[in-house]
Amino acid sequence: MKAKDVALESVQKHNIVDVIYEQMKKNIQEGVWEPGCKLPSESELTATFQVSRVSVRSAVQKLRDLGVVITHQGKGTFVTRDATRYGVFNDNQPILHLSQEEFDHMRVFRQTVEFRCMELAVQNATEEDIQELEKALSRMLVNKDDYKKYSLADYDFHLAIVKASHNSIFIHVMESLKGIYVHYLEELNRVLGITLESVEAHIKVYMALKNRDASLATETLNGAMTHNVHAIKDVRQN
Repeated sequence: MKAKDVALESVQKHNIVDVIYEQMKKNIQEGVWEPGCKLPSESELTATFQVSRVSVRSAVQKLRDLGVVITHQGKGTFVTRDATRYGVFNDNQPILHLSQEEFDHMRVFRQTVEFRCMELAVQNATEEDIQELEKALSRMLVNKDDYKKYSLADYDFHLAIVKASHNSIFIHVMESLKGIYVHYLEELNRVLGITLESVEAHIKVYMALKNRDASLATETLNGAMTHNVHAIKDVRQN
C-alpha cells in the first residue's frame, strides 16, 4: 500500500471514530444514556454503528479519558454521575473523579510518609535501591504518552523511594495502598496531563536522592504537589 493510501485510510478511520464519539456524546447529553446507565456492549455498539470494534473502542476511550464514562472490569462501561454537571461537554477539560477530601488526604499522607522516607533513603539507600528508582523513572519516560502506564510507573517510582528507606512499616503501608495510590495518580495524570514540569520534577527528585540531598528532594516534590493543588483548584472552578 502506498504512503498516500495509508494516510488516507488513517484519516478515514479517525473520522469514523469522531462520528461515533459525537453520537455517543449526544446520547449522554440528551439523556438517552442517563448518569449511572450502562452503555450497550461493544458488540451492540459495533452492530449499531456498523463499524469495527477498534473504532468503537477508540470512541469509548475518548469518553473515558474525559471521565464521562467509567469501565468496571467484568461489569461494563457506565455513564458517570459527574456527567450531570456538564450540559455540554468541554473536550478540553476532563471530569476529575477525585473528591477534594480524597485529594487532600493523599497529599497529607505523602507529606507525612514520603518526605520522611526521602530522609531515610538518603541515609539507607543501597546502589540497588537507586537502580530500582532509575528503572521506574525510565518506564515513566517511555510511557509519558499513556497516562495509565505512566501512572503505574509513577507509583513504582514512589514505592522505590519508600523501599529505599528500609523501614518495613512504611513499605507495608505503601504497598497496601497501591490501588488507592494508582487511582489517585491516574486521575491527576489524566485530568492535568503529563506535563514536562512533572517529568522534570521526577528526574530532579531522582538526582537529589542519588546525590544524597534530602532537602532538594523534598523541596522538589513539595513544589510539584503545591502546583497540583492550584491546578486542581482551577479544574474545579471551570
